[in-house]
Amino acid sequence: MDKVLENILIEQGKKARKAALELATVSSNLKNTALLAMAQSLEALSGAIVAENAKDLALGKQQGLTASLLERLTLNEARVKDMADGLREIAALPDPVGEVLNMWKRPNGLDIGRIRTPLGVVGIIYESRPNVTADAAALCLKSGNAILLRGGEEAMYSNRIIADILATSAVKNGIPEGAIQLIDSPDRDAVIFMLKMNSYLDVVIPRGGKGLKQVVADNATVPYIMTGMGNCHVYVDEYADLDKALPIIINAKTQRPSVCNAIESLLVHQAVAPGFLPTIVTALQKAGVEVRGCEKTLRYMPGVIAAAPEDWDEEYQDLIIAVKVVEDLDESIRHINTHGSGHSEAIISENYSSVRRFMSAVDAAAVYANASTRFTDGNVFGFGAEMGISTQKLHARGPMGLNELTTIKYIIYGDGQIR
Repeated sequence: MDKVLENILIEQGKKARKAALELATVSSNLKNTALLAMAQSLEALSGAIVAENAKDLALGKQQGLTASLLERLTLNEARVKDMADGLREIAALPDPVGEVLNMWKRPNGLDIGRIRTPLGVVGIIYESRPNVTADAAALCLKSGNAILLRGGEEAMYSNRIIADILATSAVKNGIPEGAIQLIDSPDRDAVIFMLKMNSYLDVVIPRGGKGLKQVVADNATVPYIMTGMGNCHVYVDEYADLDKALPIIINAKTQRPSVCNAIESLLVHQAVAPGFLPTIVTALQKAGVEVRGCEKTLRYMPGVIAAAPEDWDEEYQDLIIAVKVVEDLDESIRHINTHGSGHSEAIISENYSSVRRFMSAVDAAAVYANASTRFTDGNVFGFGAEMGISTQKLHARGPMGLNELTTIKYIIYGDGQIR
């Protein structure tokens, strides 16, 4: 890697480490004041943000980005306001730092307790969505962590101005300099080096597709938490209310197909397939969705594209869906546990036993009964925002909010005890 870039990253790491040590003891009031000021700054400069975003969109179109990626990239006045409102919601949440989780007294008189404490310095690597810059910075600030942000090249102008506005406003309101920093280089080597910055980073959170996650898995020496990839399913049980199933599936696929909690596959019990498939496939096609079906699906809907084996593992992030007719509930569970990404899965059923079996047997961070998977979101869950949706089991799972950005510290009070 270029030595100049390496030195820049090391300097950013040093500043972040210093800021994290200071930020860990900053009061809740000061952090909240800074967050509210940051929100106000975003709104006041929304015109400039949208103008910079237009540069990214123009470059994206020239480079042939898909419609779904351009949608993820787009900012407008309403989306900037949503970003600002997210900061305000985070400011209103309880501060996790210093929360006493439990306390107990030992026979020797020692009082031992566990409290929440910041992770330290968080690095996040993300693609396409510039609103992540604001969400991640705000969550880390409130939880007492410094953050190094490395967004995708496709959002360079947007990330640059958002990070600058947030960092400037934070420092003006008493937050240590270096607490919010953007790695402002499109060089892939910057990501590789970041993944090995053990002296400065405590954790890396990748938020993107298969390619990014593979780079992290192959190169990281810093601990990481995988987030984001969503091969999500809806299973329509033989006991489903089909009138309820139809809008849930349409919403889960079409409301915002580019995001990780949109469904990519639909599983339908063979008992309801003859009557339901023509209805749901027609509705999906009217909504602009390309439907790819298994052999049994093709029997009921001959005009559907034949699904290839790789379709069951695909995260399309687009108006495409794979449809499979399954023999029973157990086959749906096996299919999901084989092909799913551990993100969000849903069953449509009015049968209590089916729902209980699905909920307990499906291996995913979020499992729904009779609701759209689109609800898997930190803001919707009441976290204000999220760092991403963790699809692993250590140290966090599901939407990562404030609590997931902390670890524990043991505190022990004595009165002269020795061992």
